[in-house]
Amino acid sequence: MRRLAKRFLATAICLAAAAVVLAPSVGAANRCSNPAGCLRVLRVSGLIDPIVVDFVERSVIEVEATEGYVGVVLELDSDGVVVSDAEFERFVTRLRSATVPVSAWVGTGSRALGGAAELVVSLPHSAMAAGSVIGDVGEQRLSIAAYPDELRGSGAEIRDRAVSAGRAKDLGLVEFAVPTFPQYLALLDGVTTHATTVKGKPTTKLDTSVVFSKPDLFAQLLHTVASPAVTYLLLAVGIGLLLFEFFTAGVGIAGVIGAASALGAGYGLGVLPFRTWALVALLLGGVAFAVDIQAGIPRFWTAVGSVLWMVGSFGLFDGVHLPYPALATGLIGMAIAMVSGMPAMVRARFGTPTIGRDWMIGELGTVVGAVAPDGVVEIRGATWRARTNRATPLAAGDAARVVAIDGLTLEVEPLDGAAIDYRERRGTARSS
Repeated sequence: MRRLAKRFLATAICLAAAAVVLAPSVGAANRCSNPAGCLRVLRVSGLIDPIVVDFVERSVIEVEATEGYVGVVLELDSDGVVVSDAEFERFVTRLRSATVPVSAWVGTGSRALGGAAELVVSLPHSAMAAGSVIGDVGEQRLSIAAYPDELRGSGAEIRDRAVSAGRAKDLGLVEFAVPTFPQYLALLDGVTTHATTVKGKPTTKLDTSVVFSKPDLFAQLLHTVASPAVTYLLLAVGIGLLLFEFFTAGVGIAGVIGAASALGAGYGLGVLPFRTWALVALLLGGVAFAVDIQAGIPRFWTAVGSVLWMVGSFGLFDGVHLPYPALATGLIGMAIAMVSGMPAMVRARFGTPTIGRDWMIGELGTVVGAVAPDGVVEIRGATWRARTNRATPLAAGDAARVVAIDGLTLEVEPLDGAAIDYRERRGTARSS
């Protein structure tokens, strides 16, 4: 385990170091040497989380400090915002007060929903392409005191529904509705163009250089982990692999991967809004699964775990959408693993003769939970599922003798008054 942990840690350190090395340097690599100026385009996709906020703010600061840049454009495709309202308002205010113009573009097939729609509406000179949508704002996140006119009047239409680019332009939510990104850039202040001919057709070419930027490798990894689908699936994988490792001899790579998945899910839950009761339901579902995994047969507790897992999965995230493919994968995958895969694996693992548990037949132990006819006994400091004859129930604290082993369940009897002589039972078990 120590060797595996060291390898995992070394790999993580190497990846982090590579991310730092491969990350674009600030300033030197992004100088503008074009006399016609440069325009920075920041690609922002997914939920607007702390990683995105930090990336955009650092990029704007860099552009402000670099001579020759005429503006910043956010190329946006987002379903909402997961930073606090106060942090989001501070972020929008910072962009609006930048010394270079900052605007937003929602391209074909993209969308700006929830807080992302508020961001687009709040930035001057923003635009949308045909095939894009904006809206579903719900309750306004920007304070009415600081932004009183963003969603009032005709703009209130996007509070509870999404609208197309043309409709957004008619409502005054965006300044431009144009077919392509280059056409939009040509409309921005400070961007210079020239007329030319391509294949006999007149067209407009940009003189201003366009510099595209996105977060570095490590930041992209964290941003991906903090998406609802990845966080949920990491949580499912983490719980499943940790249960697998708990019921196998020793600790191996599954335990390391399970722990890493759980850590990733923890980071995602630290960023995304979630419901505590739903997370508790998922964790209790894992505990319920473990009870029947120990028995080696899916029974009552597997059903309880399945219900808890389903309820927790549907209610986990608050205000952000968990994609249906990820939800289905988590539900079906956990059901298959806990109903069929895990019990079969445990039975095969502990049913093999290499484990050598014949010594337990005839061993004496103490009843932990009443065995009537099923319960729990303790043998040499370890607890086991146990079963006895209905005619000879055992109470907690009674002494019991092991007479046979059925999978992961011990067949036991009282020291006195057993329904069948344990030596006869033992002989039967051995002959079978």
